[in-house]
Amino acid sequence: MNGLIVVNKPQNKTSRDVVNELNHIFGIKKIGHTGTLDPIATGVLVCLLGKYTKLGDLITAYDKEYIAKIKLGLKTDTEDITGNIIDSKDTNITIEQIKKVFANFPKTYNQTVPKYSAVKIKGKKLYEYARHNIDITLPTRKVTIYSLELLSYENNIIKFKTKVSKGTYIRSLIQDICFSLNTIGTMQSLIRTSQGNFNIKDSYTLEEIKNNNYTLLKVKDFLDYPIIDVDDELYFKIKNGVQLPNLYNIKNIVIFTYKNQEIAIYENKDNILKSYIQL
Repeated sequence: MNGLIVVNKPQNKTSRDVVNELNHIFGIKKIGHTGTLDPIATGVLVCLLGKYTKLGDLITAYDKEYIAKIKLGLKTDTEDITGNIIDSKDTNITIEQIKKVFANFPKTYNQTVPKYSAVKIKGKKLYEYARHNIDITLPTRKVTIYSLELLSYENNIIKFKTKVSKGTYIRSLIQDICFSLNTIGTMQSLIRTSQGNFNIKDSYTLEEIKNNNYTLLKVKDFLDYPIIDVDDELYFKIKNGVQLPNLYNIKNIVIFTYKNQEIAIYENKDNILKSYIQL
């Protein structure tokens, strides 16, 4: 079984938990996801089945959109509401202050990775250091915040929508927002509403998938690249991963089909088409 399915991840499950359930539902072991969501988070989790797991790098690179809530006046060790409270204080932030910070925020900058994350330093995940109270210099990543929209503000809770690049941590973005507001805060909730063209309205709950109420997507459904149907001679060359001259003027990636069935994805390398993934 090869394909892509967009899951609406439930709260209080890890992304790995979702993959494990899909393993059981579909009866196959080779399943992966393309962007971890924290247990507190819900929403779009793009999962790849079978040979499609090789497409992970392409899809992980897509921009993502989120809706999140910040609880002002509270700081936790995990930077979300599930953690232990390490600081609290009264806040008196106005909506005008928030709008001013948001207006200045869409930008590219080096964002600090949260200490409770799976990023590895010296062979260990950051959360392993955090759980053992081991201090370590947190790495940074260059990220882009494309948009930051205030949705509501009441009872010291900011609700906002943001579109961000690959590698952006919303918990870190929230800490950066709070720093700009000269206050403290923690993530109260998080929903991933889209990843690339995959939208939450087109996602499926685990219950729907269990009840066979879902659509399994093929590459032509979600990869916006040229599709070329080949003859018998080219079919055997492509299935064997033979490099091809770029007679089709392919700029980046091409999907090859045979009798309208996908067989491989090739990429342009120095004007030579080379096998990227065999399907």
